[in-house]
Amino acid sequence: MSENKERLTYRPEPETRQKIEQWYEADNCRSMNEFIDKAVSFYADWLSANRNDMLPMAISSAMNGRLKILEKNLSSLSFNHAVELDMLVGIISDIAKLDRDDLKRRRAQSVKNVKQTNGRVSLEKRAQMWDETTDWDDYEWQS
Repeated sequence: MSENKERLTYRPEPETRQKIEQWYEADNCRSMNEFIDKAVSFYADWLSANRNDMLPMAISSAMNGRLKILEKNLSSLSFNHAVELDMLVGIISDIAKLDRDDLKRRRAQSVKNVKQTNGRVSLEKRAQMWDETTDWDDYEWQS
């Protein structure tokens, strides 16, 4: 606490004085004046935070910590998915031996599918589309 203190007369309501007397020792304050000083500082900081649409420092710090953990986990997960996808693409390209024109057509169709489904493409929906649009009577292997 600063040694350059100014005297300020404060006359609390009886209920407020009772709260100060009840809580100043529980807050490890040496005096009721110290408790009042801490309470006013806390309230002023709270008003400032609410006026500036800012979170109190403790909440902000906790959220930042949690976000860093989430970012680390998502980065790791994204890397693992990229590795698995690269393996899958490599296997398929080795087996299918697709030419450039077919790849361009497939990429355009995939972009269209992702846009239409807002990125919620699934193998089940793709198979269902195939079943609905395919006329199995046209295939030679069924005859």
